[in-house]
Amino acid sequence: MKIHKGDTVLIISGKYRGKKSKVLKAFPKEQRFLIEGVNLRKKHIRSRKEGEKGQIVELPAPIYISNIKLICPKCKKATKVGYKIEGNKKDRICKKCGQKI
Repeated sequence: MKIHKGDTVLIISGKYRGKKSKVLKAFPKEQRFLIEGVNLRKKHIRSRKEGEKGQIVELPAPIYISNIKLICPKCKKATKVGYKIEGNKKDRICKKCGQKI
């Protein structure tokens, strides 16, 4: 997968379109990502101890890979990701500016 944990991405479709955020976790088999503050779902949590109240917590749900685009840290633009192979090393490069990501 061309996008990794810790990358900054731009949401290109859906309710959160236009928002820039950080990737928290990647799920390569499902081609989905958990993105900070995007696609939030409410989860009802039962109380653990007697006398304690239950809670409603907002957690991010995974978003599909086709709905996001990587933001190049060098040129600060949403871009496609390419690869440049040097020996046994495979580097990600920005298709717009050509710099290593």
